[in-house]
Amino acid sequence: MRILLVNKYFYRKGGAETYFFALAEGLKALGHEVAFFSMQHPNNEPSYWSKYFVSEKDYVGKISAFQQAKEAATLIYSFESKRKFEALLEEFKPDVIHLNNVHRQLTLSILDAPYLKNHHVPVVYTAHDYILLCPAYTMVDGAGNVCDDCLDRHFIHAVKKTCVKGSKAKSGLAFLEAEFLKYHHSYDKIDRIIAPSEFMKKKLDEGGYKGRTIAMQNFLTESQMAMARKVTNTDKFNMVEPYFLFFGRLSKEKGILTLVRAFLDAADKSLPEDWTLHIVGDGPERETIKDLIKQAGDEAEHRISLLGYKTGEDLQREVGSARFSVLCSEWRENMPYSGLESLAAQTPVIGANIGGIPELVMEGETGFRFESGNQVDLSRVLAIASQVDAARYVTMQQACDHYVEERCRQNIYVQQLEDIYRDIHHADAITVVPCEGNESTRIAV
Repeated sequence: MRILLVNKYFYRKGGAETYFFALAEGLKALGHEVAFFSMQHPNNEPSYWSKYFVSEKDYVGKISAFQQAKEAATLIYSFESKRKFEALLEEFKPDVIHLNNVHRQLTLSILDAPYLKNHHVPVVYTAHDYILLCPAYTMVDGAGNVCDDCLDRHFIHAVKKTCVKGSKAKSGLAFLEAEFLKYHHSYDKIDRIIAPSEFMKKKLDEGGYKGRTIAMQNFLTESQMAMARKVTNTDKFNMVEPYFLFFGRLSKEKGILTLVRAFLDAADKSLPEDWTLHIVGDGPERETIKDLIKQAGDEAEHRISLLGYKTGEDLQREVGSARFSVLCSEWRENMPYSGLESLAAQTPVIGANIGGIPELVMEGETGFRFESGNQVDLSRVLAIASQVDAARYVTMQQACDHYVEERCRQNIYVQQLEDIYRDIHHADAITVVPCEGNESTRIAV
């Protein structure tokens, strides 16, 4: 089959891009022909298809107010994207289109390409965030509280609660985008929506997408699995000084401040003296973390290490040697790769009971859970984890390994996805019915 993969970034920016490139690798391994549609950027991977990529757009970077206003005009609907997507379609003639992150830089205007009105090409969408349900992507309101208000599809809530970056103007623009996509029936042009967690599937179903959603947990590539095996220390209980590990963006929604405070509390009360906390990453809360450590005194400075940004084997060795990694998110994180990478390295996870995280953390087996945002509960769980003995820890490592082998294999995921592609490509239950104005829509018959 000819599969057209679409994502706004064509370099390894985050979890969505990890998935995007891994998916391409897996599809090619099964003999499928893969093409790409994305945005131009200096960090992009090379591709034959880059001649069709849209011009770079930056809605948050350091550009002039005039340039921001000019580019924001294309945030909701991009005629450039539609035109270039049409040209790519005419050359590649895909059997299936698989969308990933497309909003704002690419936009769903691409699904209005004339080629798609004359050829039925099934569309699959992987939901890496909550944009189909929430103009702010995160289902967190302007006050930082988890929020379900927009499940009623009245997106004005985002303006009332100033949900986007604390700005009425940005919240208003996100509201207009969501309302336009609703009344333009943009999402009706998507045949299947892949949710990387059962939790996200449930929320998508509540938000009006029931019948089109499929829960398929994210996977790890063979190279990621090989790296995990390389750095896994099966006897780290006896060989490595014990430490908890956080790796990711140092931001409030990731719960990093709650973790630091909980660790300090546990260290002051019940945590053995040899236990430390390693923090890998960078972000807006870095200085706040440094202040918290400084205020706690000399012992805290010795027990909490801010290690900065790491990647590749350096990062994976931190993961493989950690006694536990910590997923302390305070938003409904979907299916974080940091959790999968931890389990693959046989490092159990202490996870917040929110979003898709509990699907990774089998209580007492692949890790321990705590109430998201609850410093006292997290402090309690850190203390419990520190008391796990060698025999039980080995059992937990085995549970992590079993979880990954059963649920996170690339070849199994891609084969399941291949079945979905074929089902919707050959589905007799869908037909194309002409409408007024030479438009068309897909309906079940």
